[in-house]
Amino acid sequence: MNATLIDGKELSARITEQLKTKVSELQAHGIAPSLSVVLVGDDAASQVYVKNKDKKFKDLGLASEIVRLPKDITEAELLQKIQALNEDPKVKGILVQLPLPSQIEADKVIQAIDPRKDVDGFHEQNAGALMNGQPRVVPCTPLGIMYMLQDQGVNLRGAEAVVVGASNIVGKPIALLLQKAGATVTICNSKTRNLKAHTQRADVLVVAVGKPEMIKGDMIKAGAVVIDVGINRMADGKLKGDVEFESARQVAKAITPVPGGVGPMTIAMLVVNTINASILQSPEADTSLLLKF
Repeated sequence: MNATLIDGKELSARITEQLKTKVSELQAHGIAPSLSVVLVGDDAASQVYVKNKDKKFKDLGLASEIVRLPKDITEAELLQKIQALNEDPKVKGILVQLPLPSQIEADKVIQAIDPRKDVDGFHEQNAGALMNGQPRVVPCTPLGIMYMLQDQGVNLRGAEAVVVGASNIVGKPIALLLQKAGATVTICNSKTRNLKAHTQRADVLVVAVGKPEMIKGDMIKAGAVVIDVGINRMADGKLKGDVEFESARQVAKAITPVPGGVGPMTIAMLVVNTINASILQSPEADTSLLLKF
């Protein structure tokens, strides 16, 4: 078997075309989506991620600003900046690029963001809504994964889904979304005993642990759909996922590549979340304008 590639770049491009139409529609209603990305310090990977996000917004004609702050900023100063963005009516979406320097408690900063402007979906109000089965703002990567599965025509009702990785950013929210879609979900992590026994049962396998090529082909059920969220930069500068791609593609029915899989979808979903947040903050808050795929 040679797995079908789930091309995140191609799907993201299709969604972007739909977003162009939506942006024009919103402009006619006087709604101007905008994003402020807070970047603390000079982490190289974060700089690349932020640049890509900013480019996507600018390409769509949407307002985007990068708020660059020094790595030695105090937590109090950062919280003050977040509050200023909360109070600015022109700012519709706020994203704080992680990781943050060690002197700053990331969760405290995330919880300081107005939940209406929390386009990452990490605020406890948005996380709680997802847990209750009434999602408002869904974290971008899990949302992108669900669109990829939908685009592939994957029937999740009654399927065995295994998620390797239990972070608040990917693992937990994607498990909740898969469960809501009718899948039977198992959450594992890098320390799960006999991990192979779990992953070999999965009709849908989502891996997000940050360990390069941790999942081998013999750990995957024949005909499974494999979503590799990992992005690991190796010593030679190449990017590898959490799944050993070459062995996995011989077993799986469909698989995301790294790069070019989940990453482009994450950025597309950030635009979706920002547009929807802008609609809900508009005076009329016309929910018929909300983006749904």
